[in-house]
Amino acid sequence: MSASETAAGERPPAEEPGHVVVVGAGIAGLAAAHRLLEGGARVTVLEASDRVGGKLLPGEIAGVRVDLGAESMLARRPEAVGLARAAGLADRLQPPSTASASLWTRGALRPMPKGHVMGVPGTAAALSGVLSEEGLARIGRDAELPRTEVGDDVAVGEYVAARLGREVVDRLVEPLLGGVYAGDAYRISLRSAVPQLFEAARTHTSLTEAVRALQGRTATSPPSGPVFMGIEGGIGTLPLAVAASVRARGGEIVTDAPVTELRRTASEGWRIVAGDRVLHAGAVVVAVPAGPAAALLRAEAPAAAAELSAVEYASMALITLAYRRSEAAALPEGSGFLVPPVDGHTIKASTFASRKWGWIADEDPDLVVLRTSVGRYGDTAILGRDDAGLVAVSRHDLAEATGLTAAPVATRVTRWQDGLPQYPVGHHARVARVREHVAKLPGLAVCGAAYDGVGIPASIASAYAAADQIRGDLRGVEQLTAHPVQSLHGGAGE
Repeated sequence: MSASETAAGERPPAEEPGHVVVVGAGIAGLAAAHRLLEGGARVTVLEASDRVGGKLLPGEIAGVRVDLGAESMLARRPEAVGLARAAGLADRLQPPSTASASLWTRGALRPMPKGHVMGVPGTAAALSGVLSEEGLARIGRDAELPRTEVGDDVAVGEYVAARLGREVVDRLVEPLLGGVYAGDAYRISLRSAVPQLFEAARTHTSLTEAVRALQGRTATSPPSGPVFMGIEGGIGTLPLAVAASVRARGGEIVTDAPVTELRRTASEGWRIVAGDRVLHAGAVVVAVPAGPAAALLRAEAPAAAAELSAVEYASMALITLAYRRSEAAALPEGSGFLVPPVDGHTIKASTFASRKWGWIADEDPDLVVLRTSVGRYGDTAILGRDDAGLVAVSRHDLAEATGLTAAPVATRVTRWQDGLPQYPVGHHARVARVREHVAKLPGLAVCGAAYDGVGIPASIASAYAAADQIRGDLRGVEQLTAHPVQSLHGGAGE
């Protein structure tokens, strides 16, 4: 038992300002701990479950290592790739072997169009082959419409449909956003989900003109390197490596330690109760989803807790299937496909994992690993089926889309209950209010996917900002509150 820990009921010792407790050992909590240790703090991480990593989960199927959660990370942001390198994974970083995804729409697999920003095109021609002639013609009317004021925020689907027609939203924007948030494009915030497009829309009369302006800036200074990155062995190995780095730097990580109480003490420090452990620290970083964060903050920051209680989540499931390569000859080329919900199919995407990640193919050249995803915000009926039912519906849709009718040699179903926070209109304002209330309590910060972006780099950026806030540097928090991190779709099935 450490000097800043007592058994329940014992008198606490004097506060130790250099001790920081991080609640939650998902990638955000681990990244915050890593950052705090770099700054010289003494860190204890408390995790309610029996493992670290949160939504990043490594696993295996038919003897091949795979991801059972997120399987790629945005490489155009520095945070995730940088943390992987700092944790000793530099030589295992790998870009996708192929990024040529498709759309399963209007009865066929069609190449994913180019020349769009999260499904919003710069010209009608960019969506040729995906939209009907009527849908393409509707895009052309955008230049004739009067300016649409987006105000402080607006729903992506509502705004894009008003400018370009519903077909653009239903056939392309919806499946792309659905892959990121498992949400509803007609509810998702433009300002939080596609911040670059929101800013461009405020300064251009036409939406297609705004998209072309964004594309022009990118063309003038094109980014180098791959857009996305994976890790040999799976993205799920990232939190394991970061946890090992945290421990190597002197940090303590305790699993099976759900925090049940978080209170300020008379000496202006923090008292944290986790089971029969009572810890005292100068600062606390709360790095758990919005619901558990609300429960912890209710006693000391009731206004922040009320805001966090209103954050909704979507549940989903990933179905991983392994086939004999000789029986998967019908599988088309590419990394997989997205599925617009308007077409009435059950799966929302499929990733051809063995095609997308070279290390999966190398581990067993005689196997082909695929995965599908099901479940969206407000549509939970499908998740009520048992594992065999989810495998069956995945096989049915895969056969219809690709012609693959063979029986898999192995299957795995991974369910993510309340896995993805929803970013409805006004989300940025809610996050600002949460941080305003939290800032009134010295030595307290929050981070994670519920705030500034659901992707891995966004969660890590949020963690770094929280760690810096604990040290008195508010620049990261202010930057993220003003400019959320766009979470792009990492390819079919991400």
